[in-house]
Amino acid sequence: MAWRQIINTKMTTPISSPTLFSRFFSKSSSPYLVKVGIPEFLNGIGKGVESHVAKLESEIGDFHKLLVIRTLKLKKLGIPCKHRKLILNHTHKYRLGLWRPRAEPAKAK
Repeated sequence: MAWRQIINTKMTTPISSPTLFSRFFSKSSSPYLVKVGIPEFLNGIGKGVESHVAKLESEIGDFHKLLVIRTLKLKKLGIPCKHRKLILNHTHKYRLGLWRPRAEPAKAK
């Protein structure tokens, strides 16, 4: 009898109830930047890539050009391989909408 009550109550509750999936979503206040430029983007990546902000701003100038830059152009600018990989990986993720730089820098552990 108890099993029948459990099954019936589960069948009658709507699946799209807001409390059911509320724990899977992030907080309502967004910790992400609204305006993203080259300095904010490279600071969001971190790991030493932010040291190339002045060089990339003077040579590229536009954030949208950074999103489509190739590895040979970065190599000609004198950016080391590890930093090129980080920049190219994060620009690809940014274009797909999978990553955005945070407003506050990530805390070091």
